[in-house]
Amino acid sequence: MQPSPKRRTSLQIQIAAVRALFWREVHTRFGAYNLRLGYLWVLLAPGMQVLFFLILFSTIRIKVVPYMDAGLFLVSGILPWMMFSSAASRAMGAVEANKGLFNYRPVMPIDSIIARTTLEALLSFNVFMFFLFFLWWFGTTISIEHVPLMVLAWLLLWVFSIGFALIMMVIGHWSAEVGRFIMIFIRILYFASGIMYSLHVLPPEALKYVLWNPIPHVIEHIRHSVAPAYPVHHVSLEYFLQALIVVLFLGLLLYRGNERSMMTSKSR
Repeated sequence: MQPSPKRRTSLQIQIAAVRALFWREVHTRFGAYNLRLGYLWVLLAPGMQVLFFLILFSTIRIKVVPYMDAGLFLVSGILPWMMFSSAASRAMGAVEANKGLFNYRPVMPIDSIIARTTLEALLSFNVFMFFLFFLWWFGTTISIEHVPLMVLAWLLLWVFSIGFALIMMVIGHWSAEVGRFIMIFIRILYFASGIMYSLHVLPPEALKYVLWNPIPHVIEHIRHSVAPAYPVHHVSLEYFLQALIVVLFLGLLLYRGNERSMMTSKSR
């Protein structure tokens, strides 16, 4: 008599589903037809933004920030932001894009969010490392003293993006129009996240409002991790962690209340 196969735990089933969805996202994003163009665009999108701002700053003779190279400053702001904003925007269509898969019992809507956000995090972090190497190769001083801080900041931003993406998925399920309005707000938030400027140039009256936004808190620490001379007096990872817990809790709460409707109404 053959022994019965060992039953997998719920966690093992979810990990397998996320893994399958992750590779499905990779194939969808970088399929055989557009493989080279897809990988090239991953580098070109942030590269063009960095080049544009470098030309702008040099033309109007603005020094972005002391204690840090301008290219390094922009790369360490643009790449984390692109990870967050891309995860949020792609979450809007996560239910619609995977509705056929929800007929399979092991696949849940949250699995698609984890898979998509993880792909965005890995792509952005690897592109970030590529640009760091590129800048170092051309003479930019980059410190490796605070690598653990850099990795921690990216991990925290990844978890924050998962929570926010869950919120966006539920909102997109409720109303695509409301979701589009929020995406416009996120684009506006770009200018309040310290991507193009250092928080140190802001007057105190403006700074106190900008610091309500959790994104600058993690971006400034990423910058400090590659350039230790860059000051981080105004920001706090503890505040970002508190915001992360709130966003993740709210995302899971909304998801729990809408999981069944996302799986049924969208798969008919």
